[in-house]
Amino acid sequence: MLQMAAKKRLLKGVYMSIRVLFICHGNICRSTLAQSVFTHKVASQGLSAHFLIDSAATSTEEIGNPPHRGTVNKLRKVGIPLVPHRARQVTWADYEKFDYIIGMDSANIRNLNRMLKGDPEGKIYKFLTFAGSDRDIADPWYTGDFDATYEDVLEGCVGFLAYLKEQGQFDEYPFQVKMEGTDCFCCNLSVCWRNIRAIRGLKNIFSRA
Repeated sequence: MLQMAAKKRLLKGVYMSIRVLFICHGNICRSTLAQSVFTHKVASQGLSAHFLIDSAATSTEEIGNPPHRGTVNKLRKVGIPLVPHRARQVTWADYEKFDYIIGMDSANIRNLNRMLKGDPEGKIYKFLTFAGSDRDIADPWYTGDFDATYEDVLEGCVGFLAYLKEQGQFDEYPFQVKMEGTDCFCCNLSVCWRNIRAIRGLKNIFSRA
């Protein structure tokens, strides 16, 4: 699947980053927490250029609202910047755009499968499965326990990033690049070592497909 996605993006002329969409019921508590924590984690490891990270809801209940004050306060407490966001509902366009659509609990997964045509490309995941667990991340809207939710989200982020590294995705897609013969994103030169390295890596992937 990842090889096919890479081919599709290359045909468009630009390799796009690994695209991750975090999902919860309302898109103001867990998914926005995950969006901010994962964004911070990849930035701290110098991997921001590899990712497009967003979040959305399965419901329409909170559309247009900012992250919950409990999420904002917890992020401030642990020193992680809040990613500005307004709640929105997941759409089929999101399914076509994102590589990983990650729900927080079993209800999210059921709703996502219903809303996204049964997940024909296998993009839907339950967050903590990346950490070797099938348990749900409890909704702090009901529990009021943003500390416990943060610990679960952090565990999921660590596990997900480890999974991506084990899959070799950062080795296979080392840079965001344009096609040969066009200017490189990093320095505006027609040819640079970063562009060449990335293109060679993509060609190796395609030859194995």
